[in-house]
Order: sequence, then structure tokens, then C-alpha cells
Amino acid sequence: MLEQLMDLVREHAQGAVVNNPAIPNEQNEAVMGAATESIASGLQQELASGNTDGVLSLLSGAENGAPAGNSVVGNISNNFVGTLLEKFNLDKGAAQQLAATLIPTVLGSLVHKTNDASNSSFSLDGILNSLTGGSAQGINLQGILGGLSGGLDKNGDGQVNMDDLKSLLSNGAQQQQQANTGGGIGGLLKNFLG
Repeated sequence: MLEQLMDLVREHAQGAVVNNPAIPNEQNEAVMGAATESIASGLQQELASGNTDGVLSLLSGAENGAPAGNSVVGNISNNFVGTLLEKFNLDKGAAQQLAATLIPTVLGSLVHKTNDASNSSFSLDGILNSLTGGSAQGINLQGILGGLSGGLDKNGDGQVNMDDLKSLLSNGAQQQQQANTGGGIGGLLKNFLG
């Protein structure tokens, strides 16, 4: 999934990164890599912290794309701004403008591709499995979003509901974060690409 995400970033980075005078040409690829890492690790962090509703709402297209006002998008953008300031010494205004342009656009494209039945490059199941180390494997997440069913009663309360799905995904994301001993994009690459 990370490779396809990087392709999405590259697809939308022409104006925001490549043609941006604040970013030296030799740093274009590194900035695009940082954007990819910010998106992947940001989604994983949202799941790990229990914001399953926000991630599922975003990825399922319930909010009609990836609006800049969405809290998940905002958190990812803020993390990307921090990376731009720390690693690339960008001016704060330039970093904020770049994040505000690139992150919502890439996430909007990701949401569109995830919800396009004719596009097999992204699926909700695939993304969540990548972010949670396979914790969602074998679960029809699209079906669950339409109506919860099956053996998902993870909290043992006799009912299957969003709390069970939240617990499953949050625990998986937390375990995946702990497994990323290499940290950064290297740790994510190891888990996303096999």
C-alpha cells in the first residue's frame, strides 16, 4: 500500500512540491517521502489512539472526500508541517501552505480510489490491514460498515458493534507501531510492502 500511496503523492506534488520555490529540487523526493510517511503513520496513529470512527468515516467517503476541516486530515497535516520545519528547515508559512495543499488533495484521491469499485489499487480492507498488521484480515469491513455481523464480539458483551471494531483496529495499530522498531518510513515500508 505504501508504494501506491507514494505514487498518489507524486501524482499530486507537481505544483505543491516540484514547482515550489521554497523547496530545492534536490529535496523534492525527500519531501514527497515525508508526505507519504506522514499520511501512513498519521492514519496508523489515529487508529492506535482509538479514533476508528474518524478514520473509517474518512476512508469510507462518508464525508465526501477529505475536507481540510476533518480532524484526521488536520492532524496529519500538522504532523507534516512539523516534519517540514524540522527536517527541511522550511519557513512556517511555506510549510503550512504546502501541507494545506498536498495532504487534503492526496487523502481525497485516496478516498476516491478506495471507494471506486473499478480501482483495485486501494481497498478499505487492504489499507486497514496494512495499518494494523493484519488485524482486520478476514473481516469484511465494507459489510461491517453497512451492518455489523459475524464473530466480532471482541469485548465479550454479547453484542457486535463499533466498539468491537474499534478495539480490534486500535489494538492492531498499537501492536504494529510497537513492531516498527526501525521507526520512520523504513519501519512502515517493512510492514506495508511485506
